[in-house]
Amino acid sequence: MKAIVLAAGYATRLYPLTIRQPKALLPIAGKPILNYIADQIVSIPQINEIMVISNHKFAPHFLEWEDQQNYRCPITIINDGTTSDKNKLGAIGDIQLALERQNIQEDVLIIAGDTYFTFSLQDFYLFYEQKQKDCFLAKEINDLSQLQRMGVIETDEQCKVTGFEEKPKQPKSNLASFAGYIYRKDTLPLFKQYLNEGGNSDAPGFFPAWLLKKKDVYAYIFHGDCFDIGTPESYHEVNEWAIQRGAG
Repeated sequence: MKAIVLAAGYATRLYPLTIRQPKALLPIAGKPILNYIADQIVSIPQINEIMVISNHKFAPHFLEWEDQQNYRCPITIINDGTTSDKNKLGAIGDIQLALERQNIQEDVLIIAGDTYFTFSLQDFYLFYEQKQKDCFLAKEINDLSQLQRMGVIETDEQCKVTGFEEKPKQPKSNLASFAGYIYRKDTLPLFKQYLNEGGNSDAPGFFPAWLLKKKDVYAYIFHGDCFDIGTPESYHEVNEWAIQRGAG
């Protein structure tokens, strides 16, 4: 299994913090966000390579970071060639680029490189092993205003996804999707089909919403914290939160 970390965004809402530094390399309790993610990835024995997708602007930062790492599996930095928000490929475009450029022919774990979380990716993988179907992360959220800003899913008793709605005014459940996915290798050609049909390439959550109309998709409901760091204020809050809990 390969791991793909999506880190090609420009994080303009975080300016000035991310003018000269990619969001994934911002420190939380003195340690880059990307290292927390990589630590979780390598806890899955089946992962044999970590691929980090960067834009052209920040590719040197990630290459420098990679030189300093000593994980049990190799790290590959993929430069998607984009230079700004205006010509970015979007998350789905970046995934397709990685699939083609690296000729990936095995199952993949895909996760956003800009979130700080405390749940176990190994538990997510064990859920996938049990289901043997495409899976993505979800969490119970009981704040209506927060649900209205997210992708909200419905599931049956076996956690099979039966419905998906992006930013609903009236959510049909309290389950929100998060940017972490495990796709079977036979699903990978569908990324190209999705893009050829004009699918939105920007956010990674659009693809599973399209996919569940074609295949069974399951949601792993995690327990733990997951922070989407979107503003300088939220970054400082998460950093303080992590320091107080002895992270790092």
